[in-house]
Amino acid sequence: MRKFVTLVTAALILTGSYFIAFGVPSSIGVISAVDTAGGGQANKTAAGQQRARPAGGSNGASATTVVLTPLEMQPYVDILRAIGSANALRSADVVANASGEVSEINLAANRQVSAGDVLVQLDARTEVFNLEIAQTELDQTRDITQRYERLQATGNSTVTDVTLTEARVAQRLAEAKVGLAQVALDDRTIRAPISGKLGLSDVEIGDVLSADSTVVTIDDSEALLIEFELPERSIGLLAKDQTVLANTPTFTGRVFEGQIVSFDSRIDSVTRSVTVKARIENPDALLWPGMTFAVRIINQSDPLAMVPSTAITWSRNGSSIWIESGGVAEQIPVTILFRRDEQVWINADIATGTLVVTEGAQKLRAGSRITTPGSAAQDADRDVPPAATRSTAPEVGQAKPVQPTTTKEPT
Repeated sequence: MRKFVTLVTAALILTGSYFIAFGVPSSIGVISAVDTAGGGQANKTAAGQQRARPAGGSNGASATTVVLTPLEMQPYVDILRAIGSANALRSADVVANASGEVSEINLAANRQVSAGDVLVQLDARTEVFNLEIAQTELDQTRDITQRYERLQATGNSTVTDVTLTEARVAQRLAEAKVGLAQVALDDRTIRAPISGKLGLSDVEIGDVLSADSTVVTIDDSEALLIEFELPERSIGLLAKDQTVLANTPTFTGRVFEGQIVSFDSRIDSVTRSVTVKARIENPDALLWPGMTFAVRIINQSDPLAMVPSTAITWSRNGSSIWIESGGVAEQIPVTILFRRDEQVWINADIATGTLVVTEGAQKLRAGSRITTPGSAAQDADRDVPPAATRSTAPEVGQAKPVQPTTTKEPT
């Protein structure tokens, strides 16, 4: 019993302290004022407050406060990025077709050469002699064939058709030997197969080259081919002559423009990417084969409907947005095409400029009345009674207003 009395005393002390510090709550003051005024006054106050509440929505519900943003149409810019390596437009490895000792070289590094220029000369004395022997045999067989033809033309019976045929065959064999000897002699001279710039070579005079050994490389760098890989999703964006932008660390700040010239016809089964080649013109020979390039391909779509990501809502039926239609919310299903940061490009049959709910969409239901912050409709939805129906009785704990008094002076 003592504990109960202690708890009640503590509660009364706390309540009294609260009233002294903050005053009596307005609800208690109103109830007290109503009680002192009588039942009739309470009924009038309740009726006035009932008349002050707005009708709020078709079913009496208050409007939902949301943020509306006009629908915009903007193109989606898709940038594909890749790292690639450059190769010369035409490149050749100069290979020796025959073995032999080097007697002459013209292999200065970085020298510009034309197709057919002599690069290396091998010792060709044996081949020169073989060609001379073959040429002598050809001359001999040719003279025999011509003599037989003259004798047969004059009616000489000693030259038969068989003899003339054998002479002609011998002549053809001699011509073939001359051709072989000439080829062997030509192989002793190594020439540039294409025009371009020579690379480094370690061949020196006196070296003995073996057949099929590489002598030097030649690169035609009037244009470069950059080879790079793009992901599978880029297949629909690839096309010949499409512009690419490339930059290399060698020339910081410079952007080189090129065009796609070819791409593979299949997707790599391991990397799930496609190989692409782009051509970049190099008339000033600034760019070298083997350089690394950062490649960009910019693809811009037609203008599409764009909304903030906060406007998208999800349900079992998929994605949708809410729009304002005559002061109420209407749900429109949409298909998301692209997404970047806080922006979403959608496919929906909505006119440009339509007000879209970008904040507060999760609170909406079909047919809900909507309003924006600070609008008149929002103030109308508040439960504030008009001034005429407010009670003028002072609240409990507040001092009554002092009425002015007049004093009559004595006459």
